[in-house]
Amino acid sequence: MPASTNAGSPRKIVLQLLNSLFVFIFCTAIGAVNQATAQTSIADVHITPREAPVAMAKADYVPNPALAARAQRIRQSVDLVLVPVSVTDGLARLVTGLGQANFEVFDGKKSLPIRHFSSEDAPVSVGILVDVSGSMKGKMDRVQEAVNQFCEASNLQDEFFMITFSDEPHLVNDFTSAPEDLQKELLFTPPKGQTSLLDAIYMGIGKMRQAKYPKKALLIVSDGGDNHSRFSEREVRAAVKESDVMVYAIGTFDRYVSTQEEALGPALLAEVTETTGGRSFVLQDPREMPRVAHQIGVELRTQYLLGYRPDNVPRDGKWHKINVRLRLPKHFALLSVRAKKGYYASAE
Repeated sequence: MPASTNAGSPRKIVLQLLNSLFVFIFCTAIGAVNQATAQTSIADVHITPREAPVAMAKADYVPNPALAARAQRIRQSVDLVLVPVSVTDGLARLVTGLGQANFEVFDGKKSLPIRHFSSEDAPVSVGILVDVSGSMKGKMDRVQEAVNQFCEASNLQDEFFMITFSDEPHLVNDFTSAPEDLQKELLFTPPKGQTSLLDAIYMGIGKMRQAKYPKKALLIVSDGGDNHSRFSEREVRAAVKESDVMVYAIGTFDRYVSTQEEALGPALLAEVTETTGGRSFVLQDPREMPRVAHQIGVELRTQYLLGYRPDNVPRDGKWHKINVRLRLPKHFALLSVRAKKGYYASAE
């Protein structure tokens, strides 16, 4: 039989194996120094058993029908700035087992001491935004599986809400600790209409004001750019930056698109997610959605949480840049860090 076209050269395979061994040895050593055990799989994470779910009635969350009035600006209290951080190796695998001494935080150009550090599996408030426009026809089975995989990888104490969007966004499930509620909603949602992606993101950010946990994230599943929103890209980018919500996206884009909006879809999702410390996955094969959704769920559970206090707590209402760096020997440059890019200070 002919050799598989996906197989790498012997040299490449050897290099990948050496790289994997190198990272494994490094993480084990760091874990020993920090007296912490490196987690190599999601099964190793200690989880408090799920409490009996509390019955929750659907809230009458009705946005402005015209979606024209800006929501109240969401400001972060900057007495203590919390920064979720993900660390990956050269093969984009999550790296755990690092300690507080391995991180450095810059507010603007000034390095500030880390006052809070955690690598625990903390619960998250999650909003799932699902594209149910006409172009999603034929992909909904994969979307349902992706939502299932994401929820299976989540912390048992996480809470979720779901927004579906086509011509306009709709809150179809309020905050719940029972992921099966979300899965039922998708079974009875036929794809039709256009794509109001930006309006859905804006609604999701607004809904997060009711979140129970300080750690918050949105997961967007869509297959195209926006072509039916009333909010502009500029307004949504501003709302996202002000919200302190991590945004992740799974974009299942067709190779050949018929409109400019569809062509700009990947760039739009990348721009929205990058500032928040999340990331966007661009897929050409919808069958990859469940695997990627599970990966995002694992990442939310294995992040580090850094907290610091800015000098002379700013009350200027301005955007302040954050830069998180790793403090490691130079030969560990293969590790990279991802965190939100900044925060808006309160004007009060």
